[in-house]
Amino acid sequence: MFLFQLPEDVLYLILSYLDYKSLCRLSQVCKRLCHFTARDVVWRRIAKDLINTGMTREGADVCPAIPLKDRVKTSQNWKKGDCRKDILLKWKINLLPWIQLDSDVLYLSQAADIGAYHLPAERGKFQYNRIAVYSGHQEDVCRFTLTDTHLISAGGDGKIIVHHRESGYSLGYYGHNQEVNCIDCKGGLIVSGSRDKTARIWSLSSNRLGECLHTVPTYDRVWSVAISPSVGTFVTGTACCENFAPLRIWDTERCQLVSCLGTDFRRGAGVLDIVYESPFQLLTCGYDTYIRYWDLRVCSRKCVMEWEEPHDSALYCIKTDGNHMIASGSSYYGVVRLWDKRQTRCLQMFQLTSATSSPVYSLCFNTTHLYAALAAALYCLDFKTPGSRPRR
Repeated sequence: MFLFQLPEDVLYLILSYLDYKSLCRLSQVCKRLCHFTARDVVWRRIAKDLINTGMTREGADVCPAIPLKDRVKTSQNWKKGDCRKDILLKWKINLLPWIQLDSDVLYLSQAADIGAYHLPAERGKFQYNRIAVYSGHQEDVCRFTLTDTHLISAGGDGKIIVHHRESGYSLGYYGHNQEVNCIDCKGGLIVSGSRDKTARIWSLSSNRLGECLHTVPTYDRVWSVAISPSVGTFVTGTACCENFAPLRIWDTERCQLVSCLGTDFRRGAGVLDIVYESPFQLLTCGYDTYIRYWDLRVCSRKCVMEWEEPHDSALYCIKTDGNHMIASGSSYYGVVRLWDKRQTRCLQMFQLTSATSSPVYSLCFNTTHLYAALAAALYCLDFKTPGSRPRR
């Protein structure tokens, strides 16, 4: 074929002008073209322009083990809302669960314990037996966070427990006088926020573990915290019940106030979740029903974009693919929404339960599945195996 007489770099240039459908049709012409168009480099430009393909805005690939062509195909299902819904776990009493995803292991807090569940390979069954259990709190776990080596949990008993994920060793200490609502960890530092109207910085190093480095008075209940990827600053999201800005950025070394985000928050518009995309870009959500996108290089007084929850529901949690997609969890009937940052309206809506009204307390996703924790169940949306479309 004359096409394969061309140098590969010229052939890649020609293929770069094709869209998703044209590339798929070209791959069906012959085996040689099928093998050539299966290479990741052919799909990289298209993948970067689609939602949740594992490609970040900077061009990094966070899922290199999965062929990019397959991820582009699955991305079409995310866009259309084609998925299969399953209930992975149920429990008898209502809880405020929190989940985190690390490769093929899902971590789920249930009351005072955190269980680790192995996620099945393709078409495999969910394993109900926990491969690890992290305990030590006398009251419910409010939040926890993962690092490469540790799991750090915060509880209603005021304790912070640092678990080593491989050795099983754990150290617990009373971090606050009241319940610890939120926690984050990066670069050897732990930041916690509490009902006692303070945020505190702790060391994760082995020789100073459990040592409080700084206490930051916030004068309002702290609902959420997030450390910048640069580790130079961190953000606190408070209840907005006092005369203080609910979103404040602090210097991690000196614990001085760097800036306040926004000016038009109404009373009670507490910030329930904060997610950094880069050292300068972050997303926030909370009781005022808005997802807000902040770019600190542009302005700290006003967000650069915002999306309103159509049913005027509080937003408990958000996650981003680092590129175009945002997933949010609402306060009623287990509603999960997908958003495309390039659009003002919601891209897709999934109502996980209609029998009882429950918030989506936490959610996480990879390129093929979305997991959502409600008051009495853990749900999974499988976009690799489409089953149905959401009701509009």
